Amino acid sequence: MNYLNQNIRYLRKENRLTQEEMAATLDVKRSMIGSYEEGRAVPKIAVIQKISAFFNVSIDELVNHDLSEGYASTKRAKGTQLRVLSTVVGQENNELVTLIPVKASAGYLYGYSDPEYIESMPRFSMPFPELSRERTYRVFQIKGESMLPVPSGAYIFCEYVQDWTGLKDGKTYIVITSGEGIVYKRVFNQIDEKRSLLLKSDNPDYEPYEVPVESVLEVWRALGYLSFDLPDAAMANVQSLSNMILGMREEIAKLRKTSPLTSGGS
Repeated sequence: MNYLNQNIRYLRKENRLTQEEMAATLDVKRSMIGSYEEGRAVPKIAVIQKISAFFNVSIDELVNHDLSEGYASTKRAKGTQLRVLSTVVGQENNELVTLIPVKASAGYLYGYSDPEYIESMPRFSMPFPELSRERTYRVFQIKGESMLPVPSGAYIFCEYVQDWTGLKDGKTYIVITSGEGIVYKRVFNQIDEKRSLLLKSDNPDYEPYEVPVESVLEVWRALGYLSFDLPDAAMANVQSLSNMILGMREEIAKLRKTSPLTSGGS
């Protein structure tokens, strides 16, 4: 059975896109999206390829499987679907680290799997012993204040994650989705229960929200960050006080574990 028309409708609504927004993405008229969804017209192969790349599903899944039943999301989340990760290597055949600055964030949604696009981004090698040559790393620049004290403009150093079912609750990740773009958040894994990820900000002024696995394009585990926004004296004092309180809590916890139990007096 051909599921193409209903899958196009499902993926568009799941990613909270209007027909006009999807038409702009595919470079077709808005009326054509309605025709595709109602089965009155069949997209050309070039359009099908764009839909496949944008929503990160294979053409086989798009045409032959009911995506609303969770076929693609489960397969993708468990890493059983091959994800083609474009990388750049240096003269000595060592993999280089690609930098995605804020100004390139929008383009990354369309070029993340395109070798030519990735090669056009800044790239460099990192001689840090903490980073293995057997793994793939990328650096994303973030904007906004949702993850303070990590400042807007900071560069997040990340490691590629293939199997999303192994995401650790409360750890920070760069999550790339077709709807939200590139975001840096604390992730809570809801794949088994809801086929979604819960994203939380460190800044309490921002509300947590869920993203369906179908909309996720890539996930990168955050390892550290680099910022050229040096803290002022007041911020440094607050951070120092915070570290002191945290250290005291850890010491109290250790004392409670090591102190012998005492009984009441005579």
